[in-house]
Amino acid sequence: MPTISVPGAELDVELSDEGGHPVVQLHGLTSSRHRDRLLDLDLGRGLSGTRLLRYDARGHGRSTGRAEPTDYRWPRLAQDLLALLDAFFPGEQVHGVGPSMGAATLLHAALVDPARFSGLTLVVPPTAWETRRAKAGEYAAAADLVEREGMAAFVEAGRLAPRPPAVRETPETLPEVAEHLMPSLMRGAALSDLPEPGLLGALDLPVTVLAWTEDPAHPLSTAETLERALPQVRTSVARTPADLATWPGLLAADVERSGGRAVS
Repeated sequence: MPTISVPGAELDVELSDEGGHPVVQLHGLTSSRHRDRLLDLDLGRGLSGTRLLRYDARGHGRSTGRAEPTDYRWPRLAQDLLALLDAFFPGEQVHGVGPSMGAATLLHAALVDPARFSGLTLVVPPTAWETRRAKAGEYAAAADLVEREGMAAFVEAGRLAPRPPAVRETPETLPEVAEHLMPSLMRGAALSDLPEPGLLGALDLPVTVLAWTEDPAHPLSTAETLERALPQVRTSVARTPADLATWPGLLAADVERSGGRAVS
């Protein structure tokens, strides 16, 4: 797989080139493109006739990173994304899709350069605004836990958390992050939040929000606020694995709907 250099990291990427509209797919915190396939969050598996770019965020999967918390703040990840789009799809509009941290990265990138995106599919958007403060405390505690007791303790603590109904049938997976980087990733997440809702009205492009139920880390309140704040938005909520199985088709419809044009 090729790599792209960004400040402080080498990003591992793969491009599935079937011609057609460019699409970039991101993943969530502690995950990777490989792990998202196991979690049924590789929505790009349902696409054909596109140029689909998948990559591992810095510090995740096969990408490298530094033990520096600010490297993992969402605006920094958004700069990485824009650098990848310049490298692979210069002068073109791209459809972006990603869960959780990936959805957050897309929103930050789209606010920096809205002309680069033809549309967005935001999957299980994470805690934000009011709910982010409590989650930031959990991330800080997780960083301390890894430093004190190691990655095994972090994994065991994660097993105690209830799983949303839509993903209860997916296999158990492990974080795709090196142990020495995990505290920095957690602290970077604690320093991050979604853009303020008042800023999101500037994103006048088609957006689909795909949410699921019974997940405090990805609450429906975030999806509901995005639905109110974004000018062109539709929302779908998965309550069962059968609902989740419809998401690749929804992404394919989003890509067809958003079209795209050259960036002037």
